[in-house]
Amino acid sequence: MKPILEISNLRIERGGIKILDGVSWRVERRQHWVILGANGSGKTSLLSALTGYLMPTEGVISLLGKIYGESDWRELRKKIGLVSSSVRQMMADDEPALETVASGKYAMIDFWGRLSRTDKAKALKFLKQVECAHLAERPWRVLSQGERQRVLIGRSLMAKPRVLILDEPCAGLDPAAREHFLQFLQRLGSQKNSPTLILVTHHVEEIMPVFSQVLILKSGKVIADGKKSAVLKTKFLSTAFSGRLRLIKMKNRYSLNVLPKSKGMM
Repeated sequence: MKPILEISNLRIERGGIKILDGVSWRVERRQHWVILGANGSGKTSLLSALTGYLMPTEGVISLLGKIYGESDWRELRKKIGLVSSSVRQMMADDEPALETVASGKYAMIDFWGRLSRTDKAKALKFLKQVECAHLAERPWRVLSQGERQRVLIGRSLMAKPRVLILDEPCAGLDPAAREHFLQFLQRLGSQKNSPTLILVTHHVEEIMPVFSQVLILKSGKVIADGKKSAVLKTKFLSTAFSGRLRLIKMKNRYSLNVLPKSKGMM
């Protein structure tokens, strides 16, 4: 069976600077992944390459067995849902949540057409899936950050993606809202019809049990990837974040302690 996503020897270079350097990565069906890395590690560039907005200098990207560059990128892009701060900032203040979700079918921001009865029914279905049916008529401007993230996930699901990328979805959430949102992700990823989830973050506290695999990046290179139990280790995280760290695991959740620098590091 072909993987959902496969990247081979991906290199992206701009102005003589290597942004991604020999990245290879394989995402199998029924896996949910976390991409970890510090700022500048290459996470955003990798996402841009996956969604067809940044052309590789070298390497191959394959989605559902179809290769970017050989197949229609516009069609392949529809198979990848993206929830990010850039999308969140483009939403129209007066647009009701139901229309925001429905607009995902047409990949349109600030939907101006008339929704069909079928579109409304489908949008309501996905609002229910993201546990926000009660927000259907509520305009974007009055939604909380956590509610906005859930509505945007519903919007992505409207296009029936095979992969759903969540780019730092907890940024800006207070501790309680973040935990509620993470519990929601756990429920979403556990659903039988859930797309493959890819969570991009630099906080191990956001890694819920539903995420089975981890990819760690540093300076555009892969430090480690594979099963969470094998990859989520103090040694890899200390390298990724250039510090003395200690990973702590309690009841299938994680946290990091930052240790004082040793005298040799002063």
